[in-house]
Amino acid sequence: MAVSKSTLSIVLIVLGGLSVLFGTVLVFVGPIIIDDQIVKNVEINPNNGLSYTMWKDIPVPFFMSVYFFHIVNPDEILKGEKPTVVQRGPYVYREKRWKDNITFHDNHTVSYKEYRQYFFEESMSVGNESDLVTIPNMLVLGASVMMENMPFPVRMLLSATFKSFEEGPFLTKPVGELMWGYDSKLVDFLNKYFPGMLPTSGKFGLFAEFNNSNAGQFTVFTGQDDIRKVHMVDSWNGLKSVNYWRSEQCNMINGTAGQMWPPFMTKESTMPFYSPDACRSMELVYQRPGMSRGIPVYRFVAPKTLFANGADYPPNEGFCPCRQSGLLSVRTCRHNSPVFISHPHFFEADPVLLDTVNGLRPNEDEHGLFIDIHPETGVPMNVSIRLQLNLLIKTVSGISETGKIAEVVMPMIWFEESGYIDGPVLNTFRTNLVVLPMVMEYMQYIFIAFGLAGILGAVLLYVNDKESVKDTKHDPTNETQAEKYSMNETGKM
Repeated sequence: MAVSKSTLSIVLIVLGGLSVLFGTVLVFVGPIIIDDQIVKNVEINPNNGLSYTMWKDIPVPFFMSVYFFHIVNPDEILKGEKPTVVQRGPYVYREKRWKDNITFHDNHTVSYKEYRQYFFEESMSVGNESDLVTIPNMLVLGASVMMENMPFPVRMLLSATFKSFEEGPFLTKPVGELMWGYDSKLVDFLNKYFPGMLPTSGKFGLFAEFNNSNAGQFTVFTGQDDIRKVHMVDSWNGLKSVNYWRSEQCNMINGTAGQMWPPFMTKESTMPFYSPDACRSMELVYQRPGMSRGIPVYRFVAPKTLFANGADYPPNEGFCPCRQSGLLSVRTCRHNSPVFISHPHFFEADPVLLDTVNGLRPNEDEHGLFIDIHPETGVPMNVSIRLQLNLLIKTVSGISETGKIAEVVMPMIWFEESGYIDGPVLNTFRTNLVVLPMVMEYMQYIFIAFGLAGILGAVLLYVNDKESVKDTKHDPTNETQAEKYSMNETGKM
């Protein structure tokens, strides 16, 4: 039996109304469901396979690329001329990181130590670890600056010590030894008679204390009671603040441990984190939106005030005594050595610094640091942290090894730690935390659209049916047939 248009229109109205109602409910309930799913997936919880594995073992490619500033005129520098450097590298190391000693606490925090190992990747490097590079000898030029205020006889004794161990102002050694350590009789002597003066008790190298080591014990919030606090540092090595700097604000331990951030970030959000290597908290700011391997991200970068001096940015006064903007002295937390951190090639630093060294060419693409983060989850998709190590060198009377060196903050190396989510982890992340929420968001509009289309179709059917009935009643052919039927009946009578 055929279904009438009226019946069909009623069915369409009912189904359309239900579809619109369901879609409207999803508009209000959908975001709550999505947010709840995100919250469950990003809190630090061993039951969350995806996010917990990413947090614990960091199963993504992570590399450290190191660039040396090879000195081409060491003899001229000793005569007071401007240093000239040539960048060598990158020398690339695959970085393995994992967390150990993981302990959950009753106050919704978890403690851990994160360990790191480095493995040289020659195929990704420009050169190999046997390349010879000339850089300042930190044991001589650094120690000279450290001792410049000591009595003159002490400085002369130090100079005599350098000579007896055949230590000069500059080093020419293989990259591998400069990175991970080399044997030095002077180091052995200092460790024997002045224990604690140097950061290492074995070989001396720029990264000797970092390989097969950890950055201290972090205690961070799990987010199980308040997702806004997830990954935020509660303490580091048991400390709520450090005592390296001159103000309470600068000594604060703010933000996360620098790997993940709380979810639901906006363009007004910032990305604070505590860096044990820099001995301070730092903060990145929003720059622009973008896409990373098919996932929407926000790019956060270092503000120009990050390494500004106290004169240019008063809140940084606590990090002083300061030199030009663009330099951060880590002397107070690095055995009093005259070491400074900056952006590579003095990017965004006082132009005066570029005038003191030949061979530097800063630009944002190569030397600016950034983190591309998925704002809904707080998970970084692409990371590039770039920093430069510099040594203050100058003439120190009584120490002949310093010659007539003009006072300069000398670049030694810069390095980039980079990583990105890829492979199966990326696919799982995209499916669980990007695609499914997006499908749910689109479904609400699809249901509303289908519902409205059904209701419109029902109305059209109803109107069409009414028009058909009306046309049938007023059809002249139908009236003529009725009259003929009436006349025939009359004749029969």
